[in-house]
Amino acid sequence: MITDKTKLLERVEQALSGIRPHLAADGGNIEVVDITDEMCVLVKWIGTCETCSMSAMTMKAGIEFTIKSAIPEILSVMAVNGDK
Repeated sequence: MITDKTKLLERVEQALSGIRPHLAADGGNIEVVDITDEMCVLVKWIGTCETCSMSAMTMKAGIEFTIKSAIPEILSVMAVNGDK
């Protein structure tokens, strides 16, 4: 299970590599915290993303779409900091 989770985390990180430059351009980033048994990716907003009013839209239209498109077994993505 740990090996499978490690591989899944690597795939999530790879999927996010295309989005990170866009987040960084605005002074932000995103950190993968964990993947739950329910196949939910837990992330933490970093930098300006923590307080950005657009982060909820970025989560759905950018982060979640990108991860779920690349890794269909992921069912959801949720931020663990703030109410995003």
